Amino acid sequence: MDNYYYAALPGIDQEEMVWLDELTKKFDPDTRKKFLLLYQSRRKDPQTILLTCLVGFIGPAGIHRFLLDQILFGILYLLTLGFCFIGTIIDAVNYRKLTWEFNKRSASK
Repeated sequence: MDNYYYAALPGIDQEEMVWLDELTKKFDPDTRKKFLLLYQSRRKDPQTILLTCLVGFIGPAGIHRFLLDQILFGILYLLTLGFCFIGTIIDAVNYRKLTWEFNKRSASK
C-alpha cells in the first residue's frame, strides 16, 4: 500500500506516517485499509486542537482537553481559567505533542 492513504489524513506529518507504516506493516492490504479508516475516524487534527486551545484566551478554557478525552483537566481548566492562562499557553505551545499522544492512544485501542 502506498502512502496515499496516509496523506489523506489531515495534518499528518512524516513522523506519524512512519509510525503508522511500522504499525501496519504486518497487516494484509484489506486489514490495513480497515485500520486506517477506523484510525481516521478517531484521529484528532492538530490544527483543531490548537484552535480550540486558543479559544481559551477569549472564551471558555479547556475545550481542547475535552476533545482529547481528558475530562478532569477540561473541568479544571474551565474552573481556573486555564490555570490563569499559564496552562493554556503551555498547551498552545505543545499542541502537536498533545495531539500526537492522543492519536497514538486511539490507534492502540
